[in-house]
Amino acid sequence: MREILRNPAGLVGSFLLVIVLSAAVLGPFVAPYDPQQFHAASRLQGPSAAFWLGTDQYGRDLLSRLLNGAPATVLFGLGATALGVGAGSIIGVIAGVAGGRVDSIIMRVLDGLLAMPELLFTLLIVTFLGGGTSQAMLAVAVTFTPGMARISRSAVLSVRTRDYVQAAIARGESRSWIVGREVLPNALGPIIVEATIRVSFAIMIGATLGFLGLGAQPPSTEWGLMVAEARQFMFRNPWCVAVPGVAIAITAMGFNLFGDALRDAFDPRRRRI
Repeated sequence: MREILRNPAGLVGSFLLVIVLSAAVLGPFVAPYDPQQFHAASRLQGPSAAFWLGTDQYGRDLLSRLLNGAPATVLFGLGATALGVGAGSIIGVIAGVAGGRVDSIIMRVLDGLLAMPELLFTLLIVTFLGGGTSQAMLAVAVTFTPGMARISRSAVLSVRTRDYVQAAIARGESRSWIVGREVLPNALGPIIVEATIRVSFAIMIGATLGFLGLGAQPPSTEWGLMVAEARQFMFRNPWCVAVPGVAIAITAMGFNLFGDALRDAFDPRRRRI
């Protein structure tokens, strides 16, 4: 952590993540209004003493809706990434350890899946599964799985030829012991870094699905859905679109910067002097 905070990108990313995660944990408890409460006389207002970030087309407080939507948005990104990283890592480790024909078959299937753009692949899966937060999360996880499998396989292959692994083989250790005690602990670095960066992509894809009506459904306060509901009123009150849009950008930037700093910390050759 000390190395991350020494990195300017890591310092900024950590600061942004503290803000976002604090909003996700405390937001629903500190919101000044009910996120679904209408204020008919205050529709499409800009920031004021009563409504710090303005109101939407129904007079609902944007700050309250933003704070209440933070847990759903952040948990979507973390959940989809955890599922995709978990499944992809298992497949990649199996391919890297098994080698030979098993590795070839797995990688050819993954190459076919990777040929399709992630967003298009996600849209196809969501269309098949149906709209909703759970279906969107599963779709993003499936989309992330091939890329994570390739990264984990590469990490396993780079570790498998190291001297300490060869020494374990020479001692007659079982394959499961070698994988669990020698290969996996030393291959986790690239997987963790990639997972951190992919959280931002998961949040942005989730917001895109919400905007298209394929993710979270009303009356959810998910940030992408907030943008979709207010887009036709953006010329009357730009705040109702800018507030959730900026929140999505800050969250994605925080995870990206933190992931970049984490990558530098794991790889001494990339550290800034």
